[in-house]
Order: sequence, then structure tokens, then C-alpha cells
Amino acid sequence: MTSLSERAEQHANGDQLEAPAVPAYTAPASAEPLPVFDFEDNPAYPMPDLVPVHIAWLRVRHDVRSIAKKDQHIEKDKNNRPYVKYNFRGIEAALNAFGPATLRHGINVLAVDMATTYRDTQSSRGNKMREATIVTTWQIVGPMGDSLPLLKSAGESLDSGDKGTAKAQSLALRALLLNTGMVPTGDPEPEAVHVERGEAPQRSALEYRDEIVDTETTPGRLEQISYELKAARMLHVKVPNENGDEETLDDLGMRHYKERTQGGAS
Repeated sequence: MTSLSERAEQHANGDQLEAPAVPAYTAPASAEPLPVFDFEDNPAYPMPDLVPVHIAWLRVRHDVRSIAKKDQHIEKDKNNRPYVKYNFRGIEAALNAFGPATLRHGINVLAVDMATTYRDTQSSRGNKMREATIVTTWQIVGPMGDSLPLLKSAGESLDSGDKGTAKAQSLALRALLLNTGMVPTGDPEPEAVHVERGEAPQRSALEYRDEIVDTETTPGRLEQISYELKAARMLHVKVPNENGDEETLDDLGMRHYKERTQGGAS
């Protein structure tokens, strides 16, 4: 075979260039035929009942029933110790519940359109972040091929890397499944507690201190107290704690919150 430099020299001298060799054509081997699955005779792939989509979706909801808030959002305090800030229902919990149910009843959940917007922002610590917002249009198709009216859900995420879009997509899917499935959490009924509206008197720092150190005060109430103290600009008011030492209401509430959620253990 003639090298590139030799071909260049031939071209400069006006010599006839040697035609490059063309490799012989070899026909590709025939592809293996795809396996044929008989869903009706294969117990691993049972055929769902051929019912309208709204009946199939109702059966999916009947199977799912409820999804508890068992996932935990973990943050770290100023001493770099982790604590549970709040509980939530994540996308994996939703998929673990809806995935088998939709397969069982022949439901397909399809994303048919997606509108995205992005914005550069920063975190509370000044780190550069990328905000992604996605509005997804979904089609829920039943075992007979009919579908529910198109549904929309939105997801929003904040990420410092390239995962913002994927996170927002997951949140939009979670919102669709939980809202369209009307999935309860199993938490106490909000209406079980009746609160009369009125002008609440300003509570003193010592009254807040007494409620915080009371072992009967729940972690949820401690979170609410933190919001109240922030609104009243009392977070940094110092009070004698249960040991007689001076401590800010913010530190006192955070310490008791971690102890009651077992988030302060190292």
C-alpha cells in the first residue's frame, strides 16, 4: 500500500495516483428472530383484565392504598452532626408502590410532552446552583388501549451539577402518581385538631423555654416553635436551660429536636 508521503510526491510529479484498495463487501449475518412470548400461557406474564382505563386505574389505586412518609431529609447542624429535618414520600416509594400495581392491571404511564425552564441562582451559602422547572404532560393508557384525559404535573429542583433535569422529572412523576392516585399518608387527620382564630398574645422567652424542654412536646411542635421564634425575632434570646446554663432559644430547640428524633447520635 502506498503511504501518504509517497502519494503526495506522486501528485507533485504529475504521476498517475494508484487507486486505493476497496475492501470486499461481506453481507451481514441474518439476525436471530425475536422470541415469541405467549402471555396467556406464561404465568410470569399474566394478561390483565380487559377493562376500561378508568376501572383499571381504580384497581391500581385499590392495590396501592397508602404510602407513608418514611423517607428522611437529613441535614447537619453547626457541629456537623446529622439530624432529621423532616420526613417525606420520595419517588422510589411511589414507584415501588405503583410499579407492580400498574403492571398487574395493564396500565402504562407515558410522558408525551415536557416543557422546561432553567434559572441560575445560588444556595443560602452562596454556592452557584441551577434551578430546573419541568411541566410534564402525561397519558395514562389502559389495557384496552383507551386512555384518561391528558394530565399535567410540575417538578422543580435545585442542583449544582447536571442532575437538575432528572430530579425535576422524578418530582413531576411523583406528583402525578400521588395526586392522581389520591394516595394518603396515614398521618393523623388535620381536622382532628380544632383551633379557634384570634389574636394570640406575645409569648415570653421563658414560656417558649418551658414548652421546648417539656418531654411531651413533639418534634413537629418544636419545628413550629422555631418558625414562631423566627417570626418574633426571638431565636437568639438567651434563657436558662434545664441545666441552669444560658442558651439561646434556637440552640435549645435544635438540641431537643435532635434528641427526640434521634438525629443527634453520632
